[in-house]
Amino acid sequence: MTEASEQRPPGGSTSRSLLNEARLADAAAWERLVTLYAPLVASWCRRWGVLQQDIVDVLQEVFSAVATHLNRFRKDRPGDTFRGWLMAIARNKTLDYFQRKHREPTAIGGTEASMRLQEIQGPADDELPSPAPAGTDDFVFNDVLLRALESIRPEFHERTWQAFWKVVIDGRTAADVAADLAMKPGTVRVSKSRVLLRLRRELGDIGE
Repeated sequence: MTEASEQRPPGGSTSRSLLNEARLADAAAWERLVTLYAPLVASWCRRWGVLQQDIVDVLQEVFSAVATHLNRFRKDRPGDTFRGWLMAIARNKTLDYFQRKHREPTAIGGTEASMRLQEIQGPADDELPSPAPAGTDDFVFNDVLLRALESIRPEFHERTWQAFWKVVIDGRTAADVAADLAMKPGTVRVSKSRVLLRLRRELGDIGE
């Protein structure tokens, strides 16, 4: 097998975007999206103070809103990400949750619900607060990354995947990995870039 053929995935093109598939009401894509991001949204809800028994209900509201408004998500600026857009929706649904609780003082306590609302809203209602202490969100998102990698791995030949993994995950140089895998350093770098590009599409950070 040549190095050129090594770069071609067994299942065809790797250029598709998870979000674009979800926008087309592809059931498998939507299931992947929810599976990827539900644990992250749940962690935000916990940090914002949503009761454990209510997290499933908030998740349903969040992803219902995502399904309704997914066509509105656009990367108009370099810093725009699907994760940031999702956090904004989660924040709004959490605010709705505490507003409902505030009207039901026996459920959580009117004072506590009011305090939670103030914490989430912050000094300015349009400022999105960090839902977790430093490092916590990254820890949860690492799990999202691992599940995304598991999802896309079958699309790549084993040597392509090994080249990516050894450079990006193990932190080895392209030249070192090339010697191990009998590849050219340039081919190793191409392998890394292709998998990373596909990963970003799977996470919704770039479109077609």
